[in-house]
Amino acid sequence: MKRIWLLSILLLFAVTAVSGQPRKQPGQSWTPLFNGKDLTGWVKVGNEKWEVEDGVIHGQGITEEYGYLQTEKKYQDFYMFLRFKCLADGNSGVYFHTDFRPGTVHVSQGRQFEIDRQLGHHTGGVYGDGRGWMAWPAPEFEPLIRPDDWNEFLLKVEGNRYVTYLNGIKVLDFTNPKPEAHDGYIALQLHSGGLGDMMFKDLLILDLSRR
Repeated sequence: MKRIWLLSILLLFAVTAVSGQPRKQPGQSWTPLFNGKDLTGWVKVGNEKWEVEDGVIHGQGITEEYGYLQTEKKYQDFYMFLRFKCLADGNSGVYFHTDFRPGTVHVSQGRQFEIDRQLGHHTGGVYGDGRGWMAWPAPEFEPLIRPDDWNEFLLKVEGNRYVTYLNGIKVLDFTNPKPEAHDGYIALQLHSGGLGDMMFKDLLILDLSRR
């Protein structure tokens, strides 16, 4: 827990240095989205396998469908930090402003920050809202992905502006002209066809939502 607390303080300084003091409500600070022990605060969507191993969320595809791990809470505006590692070639992503059709793995609203360990597959890009690709990083940023190692994401969602930092480098700054949703769950994705095999850790969030 001490390591997570220290990491959150360092991240807050990093975000401030990069983009200025983030807009906050009184008393807000970086908080863990994952307690390092179990999946408290998360809800499984679909039938894929999600478990906690040595402080890491490990998701494995065991059916032909997509699978998701969704937060219990909805978020509007936020900064989010996480580390991820791809163990297979099936892509993944961090969904936001998302909801699912009841009893299914069908995404009824929302979009995702893409994760794919294959070069040229636009990790850090934004996909969704029924429009497919909305924006992706410039070609010079594609090699930043570490295919067989841990990677760092810093994700910013403020209104209709979405910003991605991959391994410390800003790779995308996109303003969505027609967002379909302004509020929803955050969800981690596993690819269909049993190709999803992902690890996530050190998930932190700075909630900027005004409710």
